[in-house]
Amino acid sequence: MKRPTLLLLFTLCLSGMSAADARPNILLISIDDLNDWVGCLAGHPQARTPNIDALAERGVLFSNAHCQAPVCNPSRASLMTSLYPETSGIYFLDPEISASPVAKSAITLPKRFAKEGYHVSGAGKLFHNTENKRYIDSYAGSFGGFGPMPEKKISQPHGHLLWDWGSFPDTDETMPDHKIANWAAKQLAQLGTDEPFLLAVGFYRPHVPMFVPQKWYDLHPVDEIQLPKIKEDELADLSDYAINITRLEHVAPTQEWIESSDEWKHAVQSYLACISFVDSCVGTVIKALDESPHKDNTIIALFSDHGFHLGEKERWAKRSLWEDGTRVPVIIAGPDIAGGQVSGKPVGLIDLYPTLLDLTGSAPDPVHEGHSLAPLLRNPESEWPHFTRTSFGPGNVAIRSERFRYIHYFDGSEEFYDHRKDPNEWNNLARNPEYQASKQRLASQLPKNFAPLLGADSTGHLSYASSNAAIGRAPEDEEGD
Repeated sequence: MKRPTLLLLFTLCLSGMSAADARPNILLISIDDLNDWVGCLAGHPQARTPNIDALAERGVLFSNAHCQAPVCNPSRASLMTSLYPETSGIYFLDPEISASPVAKSAITLPKRFAKEGYHVSGAGKLFHNTENKRYIDSYAGSFGGFGPMPEKKISQPHGHLLWDWGSFPDTDETMPDHKIANWAAKQLAQLGTDEPFLLAVGFYRPHVPMFVPQKWYDLHPVDEIQLPKIKEDELADLSDYAINITRLEHVAPTQEWIESSDEWKHAVQSYLACISFVDSCVGTVIKALDESPHKDNTIIALFSDHGFHLGEKERWAKRSLWEDGTRVPVIIAGPDIAGGQVSGKPVGLIDLYPTLLDLTGSAPDPVHEGHSLAPLLRNPESEWPHFTRTSFGPGNVAIRSERFRYIHYFDGSEEFYDHRKDPNEWNNLARNPEYQASKQRLASQLPKNFAPLLGADSTGHLSYASSNAAIGRAPEDEEGD
């Protein structure tokens, strides 16, 4: 979409409309910790997401979309600045954007659209923690965030307070996401048409604690739950470093405890129940948009911040460079975007900001490292020369193409997977001579430099330091290489 032309401006003046009226609105829908267990992505056969699936039918589903960091804070910082973690130095759960010399000088997505004359408002989890108030002019709050919480843990008696799951509370009305959805619906009914708006809606589920009312569990009876597909010796062809970086100093339960406590089906049931619940919240927002005067002039961008393991590779939670840790749903719908399309091109959350600028006729930002997805919205099979990449600390990087995933770790170990033959990433082909040319093609996309690691003491920092210490190296050994 181009900026309004002089002819368009003249026409608008004759009709009594302003140039602002011609610009599409933006509805951002962010979902926390949602992997590919969505009906339209077929990540799990029992996922029930009718509202997200319906949204995919009215726009373009990016079936090969990935985060730029497999943890909340750096993923969201990358999305909101269109800068890679390797550029900003924000790799883990802290620091905030303002602590990065590079990122703090960039203009964040909400601030940019405010400068473009958009009315910007939002609620829920969009940035990480206190940054929502800093960057969103009209921020309505978290509405309770990850709450409410029971007086006593339900399923995992030990460990981090957030790591728990079960049927709680009794009704949807006490859930923050339910409140956020209703707040957004009210905003859509009240917003006028005299200026374009950017409405950002950030949902907290299915992030732990995986609590939702019983009615959502009833959609997924525990005795019918299908567990993720796993291979008995899944870790046999991985390096010690690859295993350590996803286990040392992490707060998630171990697969051994999950199985010995007979909680695997219950935890999977809880995740599926949370997904069904948040899908209903998405439905509330989309229904409100469709009943508003903004229905035909609003771009909808739905995404999650990273993937999530539920036993695959004997792993729980995020913080991995495998497909389960990086793949996310991304759907874009709106004016002049044909519905029911799917693109398998490798794209990233880092591409959303440049895309929205492009679709609204705003000038691109030369500091952005993402690419506009507009060509793929016009034709999902368009030539796309780009790869997408994810990092988890300096030196740990995954590169994804349409067919392959390549991972290079800090210690020099590698993994290579052929998704056409091995969608579960069970067979590491890094040493297979038949794949060397393909592997080198992806390896050529590794970043040449890594910004110094910022922040300290988060789970990621501790895991990174412990994994590097196990091979006798310190994080600073690779900074700036």
